[in-house]
Amino acid sequence: MSGFVGKLRSEVLRLQVALYACRERLQAQTDGEALHDLRVCLRRLRSLLKPLKGAAGSDALQKRAAELGRLTGPLRDLEVLIETLHAHGEHAAADRRMVQRRKGDAMVLASRALPALFHALDEWPQELAAQQASGELDDLQKSVKRYLRKQRSKLIAALGDAEHDRHRVRLRIKRVRYTAEAYPQLSPLSAAQLKLLKKGQAVLGDWHDHSQWLATAEHEPDLKGFIPAWRASMEAAERSAQAIQSRLLAALEPQQ
Repeated sequence: MSGFVGKLRSEVLRLQVALYACRERLQAQTDGEALHDLRVCLRRLRSLLKPLKGAAGSDALQKRAAELGRLTGPLRDLEVLIETLHAHGEHAAADRRMVQRRKGDAMVLASRALPALFHALDEWPQELAAQQASGELDDLQKSVKRYLRKQRSKLIAALGDAEHDRHRVRLRIKRVRYTAEAYPQLSPLSAAQLKLLKKGQAVLGDWHDHSQWLATAEHEPDLKGFIPAWRASMEAAERSAQAIQSRLLAALEPQQ
């Protein structure tokens, strides 16, 4: 297996090995980055698979990766909150949430989502080889290029919409950036555009974190004291988000 399909196969295999390592780290509780690294691997795997749109046997694998992503998402949000509380010296509040955080790791390890993903990863190479042998993947590069162009156009439209939903804009930025990074040889984006996308994602991520914290604080009494400060910093995050969105629109729109 060589060429474009071979590179795809090799990258998925590399991510499979990395996911196994993340699982072992979660089981051993050796460090605090295992969950984050697992989610990074899932993100990269899904970014490789999304542009394939059913080709190369990607649907089943994409579904399993998405299931595990949804399961671990709230745990990552909790992890970020714990880090923030520690950074502000609120160690007792952070430690109370570490109990829930450790239970979350155990829940992920005991879930059906994790072995289901590894089973799908084991099955995927056979489907890939079968489709390549039958010629079904001959136009795969063209399909990926079309996907990349389409996602860029959708992001431009969202950035130019005055009534945009900032959360949806954030998700579109992530999709454009991650697929461009997954297929750098096919992406039309420049290094400068990618750098700006990364900054935009960070700024909107800050806004998203504040939104999550404020929602959590409404029903968790020991966080209520943070509400005024978080509201103020969220307003600053909204201003920063608006500025970076304007810069992104200018950078991504086709030149006349």
